Amino acid sequence: MTQVTAMLVMFVLYGMLPAAGLYLGYRGIKKVTAPKMLEYKAMPQLGYIPEKSLPMEVKTALDQINGKGEKLRVIYGDTNNDGKIDDKDTVNETYIMIQNLMDRHIPLAVADYRRLHDLDVGDGALADTTKIKHSNVTGKEALLDVLSTINTQFDDLLNASYHQDGQKLLATNRYLQQRFDNPIASTQIEHSSNQEIGNHGSGDATGSAIENPSNKGPKAEDIKL
Repeated sequence: MTQVTAMLVMFVLYGMLPAAGLYLGYRGIKKVTAPKMLEYKAMPQLGYIPEKSLPMEVKTALDQINGKGEKLRVIYGDTNNDGKIDDKDTVNETYIMIQNLMDRHIPLAVADYRRLHDLDVGDGALADTTKIKHSNVTGKEALLDVLSTINTQFDDLLNASYHQDGQKLLATNRYLQQRFDNPIASTQIEHSSNQEIGNHGSGDATGSAIENPSNKGPKAEDIKL
């Protein structure tokens, strides 16, 4: 082994390897001790939130809204039923309202609460125990009221979609039963069923009631925030 090779080996063994070990150890300790961050995929504008900066009740409400909002975006956004929301879908007021709630109102409400929480140099008790001036609620209660209102409206939208789609299935089943039970009068039956299914929001008796999801629900102006 030449002198140069020996120096290179010594440099790797006593220089680079210890330095790499120290760096990896530092990164590992930093990762272990870093605060747990919350992420809500259906509400990316919320960003990453330190878990300890939100009370358990708020985290539970946000989890519920995140799940329901993700379903509602598909129900009211994917109007052509192709499995994705894009320019081919028809935008309606209900979908815009859902987007505004999840992209704007909820992140703003959470940001306002976190500012109140951070005003306290202690453990955040100020936002949880101190009543807001000219009100009878704390900062925490005010945020929970906002989230509860949104949660309730999301439940109403999901229930409306369920019943409307269910009515389409019932109408389609009645049409099919009539058609197969009395094939001789199929022409008159089809005309009658077209009118019946059309009253439930579909224009095609044989296909639309099965293939198209409901794109009607409570209008945006009926939703109170």
